[in-house]
Amino acid sequence: MKIDWAALGSVFGVSLVVTVALVGLFTLGIAGLSRQEKASAQGGSAALAVTGAYACFAACAAAVTYGIYLIVA
Repeated sequence: MKIDWAALGSVFGVSLVVTVALVGLFTLGIAGLSRQEKASAQGGSAALAVTGAYACFAACAAAVTYGIYLIVA
């Protein structure tokens, strides 16, 4: 059996980049919700922060769904 080390390294690299990107998106979503809580505690509105947070969460869900699709297909 011959192992294609270049392909294995490529898969590892892509997996690492996608994982870091998903964690970053999720972190931005959490930060947006945190800003919304701060604004509501001060009596203001942070609709843009909430919209951005939901967009980040939707992008995370879409990436996970696409990954599952790639595995199943």
